[in-house]
Amino acid sequence: MSIARIKAHGRAFAHISAFHPELTALRHDLHAHPELGFEEHYTAKRVVEALKVCGVDHIHTGIGKTGVVAVIHGRQRGSGRMMGLRADMDALPMTEDNDFAWKSTRNGMMHGCGHDGHTAMLVGAARYLAETRQFDGTAVLIFQPGEEGFAGAKAMIQDGLFDRFPVQSVYGMHNWPQMRPGTVGVNPGPMMASADRITIEVTGKGGHGAHPYQTVDPVLVSAHIITAVQSIVSRNVRAIDSAVISLCAMQAGDMGAFSVTPGKATLVGTVRTFNPEVQNMIEKRLQEVCSGVALGLGAAAHVHYERIYPATINSRDEARFAADVA
Repeated sequence: MSIARIKAHGRAFAHISAFHPELTALRHDLHAHPELGFEEHYTAKRVVEALKVCGVDHIHTGIGKTGVVAVIHGRQRGSGRMMGLRADMDALPMTEDNDFAWKSTRNGMMHGCGHDGHTAMLVGAARYLAETRQFDGTAVLIFQPGEEGFAGAKAMIQDGLFDRFPVQSVYGMHNWPQMRPGTVGVNPGPMMASADRITIEVTGKGGHGAHPYQTVDPVLVSAHIITAVQSIVSRNVRAIDSAVISLCAMQAGDMGAFSVTPGKATLVGTVRTFNPEVQNMIEKRLQEVCSGVALGLGAAAHVHYERIYPATINSRDEARFAADVA
């Protein structure tokens, strides 16, 4: 990198640092007022207010229900290029146990995945681009709702996002606390795994805990399934491929009925893969393993497999360009 480029980047960072306190205040406000997918009304309102302060050229709301799009024109537009920058806005359905001043004020909701930060970052980009306009073309800033399991990007696309704003490419990024601060990770090709949801319903025969021989215990069956499922990746996925199966929650019986064997149990979890062939194999093996284990213990198991999000596959040229810029 030349000295001239380093100085140019230094000026950009110095410019952005001037409104860093305002961006921090925005992120704290969003963190304190989290909203779930397609319910981001307060968040969208705050984004619109911030974009007006930034001086963007156009603001469009209600795209994909609660999505917001801002348009910024460069000093030149002869190239006809249109580039998209994207951030997600929704929170997670979880309780926050932090004690800082800007912790969530809404029970059962929390920005536990950093989307408040993503939104603040894109507002910062909007302000810098609107104030400098040192580019040829048009920047389209996409504030997406419903990323956490609601397919918000799909909703915006179906609502005409790319018909109205025909960008040639879209760039987005995700915070990653495990990486050293000040670094950017980019891969051409697979970057983030697909996210699938699995629900396993185990049906046995309830009864009294003092007479287990008269029951078919779905809790016991579930325990065997939890253990057996972990063999799918270790014994069916090639070492050069990647896959994760995590059973993250189990519900069975009544916590107040300590001596009652329930008749049913439900397991929920997630499957993460990069390769569609591996994904297909895991879905098939889950059906076989769960049904086989349950049958062997006198119970029945039904697996409901939901393909929620495909893998994130970065196009090679854009990934290299992003890496060069970083």
